[in-house]
Amino acid sequence: MDKVTGRPCGRRTNYSQRVIFPGVGHFGHCMQTLSKAGYVEPLEAFINSGKPFMGICVGLQALFTASEESPSTPGLGIIPGTLKLFDPSTKSVPHIGWNSAATREGIEGSFYGLRPHSKYYYVHSYAVPVADSIMADGWDIATGIYGEEEFIGAIGKGNVFATQFHPEKSGVAGLRVLKAFLDGNRISPLPDALSASAVENSKQGGLTRRIIACLDVRTNDQGDLVVTKGDQYDVREKSAEGTSQVRNLGKPVELAKRYFEDGADEITFLNITSFRNCPLADLPMLEILRQTSKTVFVPLTIGGGIKDVVDPDGTVHPALEVATLYFKSGADKVSIGTDAVTAAEEYYSSNKTLSGKTAIETISKAYGNQAVVVSVDPKRVYVPSPASTAHTTIKTAFLGPNGEEYCWYQCTIKGGREGRDMDVHQLVRAVEAMGAGEILLNCIDKDGSNSGFDLELIDAVKGAVGIPVIASSGAGVPAHFVEVFERTEGDAALGAGMFHRREYTVRQVKQYLAEKGLLVRDAEEGEGEDI
Repeated sequence: MDKVTGRPCGRRTNYSQRVIFPGVGHFGHCMQTLSKAGYVEPLEAFINSGKPFMGICVGLQALFTASEESPSTPGLGIIPGTLKLFDPSTKSVPHIGWNSAATREGIEGSFYGLRPHSKYYYVHSYAVPVADSIMADGWDIATGIYGEEEFIGAIGKGNVFATQFHPEKSGVAGLRVLKAFLDGNRISPLPDALSASAVENSKQGGLTRRIIACLDVRTNDQGDLVVTKGDQYDVREKSAEGTSQVRNLGKPVELAKRYFEDGADEITFLNITSFRNCPLADLPMLEILRQTSKTVFVPLTIGGGIKDVVDPDGTVHPALEVATLYFKSGADKVSIGTDAVTAAEEYYSSNKTLSGKTAIETISKAYGNQAVVVSVDPKRVYVPSPASTAHTTIKTAFLGPNGEEYCWYQCTIKGGREGRDMDVHQLVRAVEAMGAGEILLNCIDKDGSNSGFDLELIDAVKGAVGIPVIASSGAGVPAHFVEVFERTEGDAALGAGMFHRREYTVRQVKQYLAEKGLLVRDAEEGEGEDI
């Protein structure tokens, strides 16, 4: 048997030399599943055997006594303490992005490969507050800061080590942590020299500004899967002869690897091709995810086709099954578009009653709300006054064609081709209630314009929900990213065409943000090498 088993909860853990216990989702669901399967005692026995054990994310949370997420469900109780919900009144929840894991005084050197200047990928709503009682019990800790709250990012004692962050999605910094655990290097020397930016970053705790690279993937006229980019969602280029072809900006796996090496904090694949005659298990996007996961160690989001699917032979696959297949192929989050609008319409028509059957609800229940992104495709509708529409309006600095000072944002479906009688405020509030953990906020009016993000739209949506909002559509120069972070409360910003066309690189955008005093994650040495 391998020294590291992919099934750490199994009843044959006594044969394993090391166990890695990863997890995502709901604390109560995790503990109840372990209990029903008879895995709690084998886990406890392995930990008590003195063999190396590592928990990741919910794998860390399960080691504690309890969690506010499921008060009636006990944890393993290996570590004293209770997980608390982050305060949503002062910041977005879930906590999603790159943060520190800074070791406390008393630890000399690198604790399981952790470095003071490195950033690690977190995605969670509940965390363990720093408490003297935990350290008094002999546990070494490394901490992160989110807003005004300091929490445990990593913890270790004896043979047990655990991280709240995902090392497998934390680039070279995370792989270094995994290697240290596998090699048994609990404490190792820190590098003698760090770059100037690394030293400066080590002084700054807290969440960094996330820069996301987005790849719109579809089949071109030759039948190849390519990355493309639209102009107000039109992805076809017109030739002088009057014909048109899908813009081909590169191969998905190659581009994703390039962006990872360049320091992208996440990669988003939006599948804008319909594979109506293809069985679910044979979808080309699954293979793209599998291949990308071999060389890209940051979070991957997949959008398009996350819904109930019927195979050509009539086999029905619920949305949860579809999402599970994408997760098993390497995705960390799924993005839902048209089906989210349909679900929101049903939500309001039923007097805001949750059915429990929508894709958002079933996936978030199984994997946690942080695994579900809702992609919103709104466009401006100008009106002479708020009284002229039942929808939520804003007063805009950009007047309409007839001098209108007000507009509302209409939600669309089917790639922006069909407008619905629903405004963006209604949609985002509904999907948050259903269990979405993040909003990918596009803007049809800005798509492909290179004129900057729609800051008014971002402000409006941030004021409507408490979950993170990703700004999308319109980025053309690095200054647009600074603008969205300085003038709105947006949690992340996404770029596409400017990166595909090599007008600017992700690294250049991050360097510009750093020059303007914004905290970003540096791509560490080795990010571009085979690891």
